[in-house]
Amino acid sequence: MNPAEKVLAELEKTISLLKQEEMDKLADAILSARKIFIAGAGRSGLMGKAFAMRLVHMGFNAHVVGETTTPGITDEDIFILGSGSGETKTLLAMATKARDINATIALVSIFPDSSLGKLADLTAQLPGASKEQGEGEYETIQPMGSLFEQTLLVFYDALILALMDKKGLDSHTMLGQHANLE
Repeated sequence: MNPAEKVLAELEKTISLLKQEEMDKLADAILSARKIFIAGAGRSGLMGKAFAMRLVHMGFNAHVVGETTTPGITDEDIFILGSGSGETKTLLAMATKARDINATIALVSIFPDSSLGKLADLTAQLPGASKEQGEGEYETIQPMGSLFEQTLLVFYDALILALMDKKGLDSHTMLGQHANLE
């Protein structure tokens, strides 16, 4: 088996363990929010940016936390965090602020009972290994948090499909929201 096939085999295993009911709850929370804020650190943050881009393509008022055009969050909004460990200090500070404002907080993580999970209104647990790959965690041949980050992107893309279905959208209807100055 070549390295790419090994990565794909690991990803197929993690994807088979995703919980549809967690995705459905998150989709419903997104649909009821006025604005959607996405955050993550490092590679998890990059997966969040890809997710935010697709939300914009669907016509949602979605923002990546930390960008210069990101507005303020309110109690009518949802804040979605992607964090393998659920312990990232910068994300904890953001989630605490969002909690103070009474925004809905959602966490997508390996550890739903983490510090971020305790602040969250809803969680989605993804199998994978944190970057430290501690004892008793999911086994992977990949370095650090790669398997979690890949699973996070697939989870976000599957969530987009669920939202497309709920909103009656297809790829063609979303194309009108795609960037056109490139």
